[in-house]
Amino acid sequence: MAPQRRGALRAPEGSGASERRRPCSTKNVRAPWEVQRKWLRTTVLGACAVLTGLLLWSSLGGDDGVTEVLAHRGEILPGRFIEVPCSEDYDSHRRFEGCSPRKCGRGITDTVITRDEAQRIRSIAEKGLSLGGSDGGASILDLHSGALSVGKHFVNLYRYFGDKIQTVFSEEDFQLYRDVRQKVQLTIAQAFGISASSLHLTKPTFFSRINSTQARTAHDEYWHAHVDKVTYGSFDYTSLLYLSDYLDDFGGGRFVFVEEGANKTVEPRAGRVSFFTSGSENLHRVEKVHWGTRYAVTIAFTCNPDHGIADPEFT
Repeated sequence: MAPQRRGALRAPEGSGASERRRPCSTKNVRAPWEVQRKWLRTTVLGACAVLTGLLLWSSLGGDDGVTEVLAHRGEILPGRFIEVPCSEDYDSHRRFEGCSPRKCGRGITDTVITRDEAQRIRSIAEKGLSLGGSDGGASILDLHSGALSVGKHFVNLYRYFGDKIQTVFSEEDFQLYRDVRQKVQLTIAQAFGISASSLHLTKPTFFSRINSTQARTAHDEYWHAHVDKVTYGSFDYTSLLYLSDYLDDFGGGRFVFVEEGANKTVEPRAGRVSFFTSGSENLHRVEKVHWGTRYAVTIAFTCNPDHGIADPEFT
């Protein structure tokens, strides 16, 4: 008898054998997609984390243009001075021997004004600015000229409020203001090797309060780079006394010296004094404030007595 050929064995219907084989082949097809999906999920989560970090850094005051921090907010500097070549800006103005900048640079100190003095000076700014304030993000108070931001304009607070000023400020306020000005003046004179008596306070010297409110006028756009000697011809030496703390009281708002490919910043700290020669060698700007409120006072000096102004007096 010839041997019978046997066909391939078939699983009985309903045995489930064929069904068990199908998932195996499906799994092989699905495996690459599972890998891709996990990779995609990881990539998306990573990108979100990076984006969140960048947004947080930005909201805290990060700025891609800053490559070096000259003074961190956590440092307490007895004095730091960086000399830079003088620009030619001073050549187009009358020179005063022994005062007009021959040595140029920028300095920072945290030991001239105490934090208590800074807090008391800030209270003067707060009292004065409580009488007005800009509709935009930047308000000023000038105790010398009386200029005060109100809405989209400026008023002379001494004329506008009259005798009410006597109930806002005190003689002690004005004396503290004068004492602080004198300390800053002496610091600048020592740093640049000139006589303090050759320096004269000049205008504008003023308090500033900056927050994140959208600008309403050009006066609110404080963040543009500029040169003080070009903007205010009388300036020879500029100083800023900071009255609030970066990242504690506000985000953004750092002071930036603009240099090609190497911007440098000063992080504000209450009581910190930053000072510099006012020419193009110290082109600078202030970062936009992202949150909170930044307080400072700008104190400017000239070598030309004709451009000098007197200290404000409480009358």
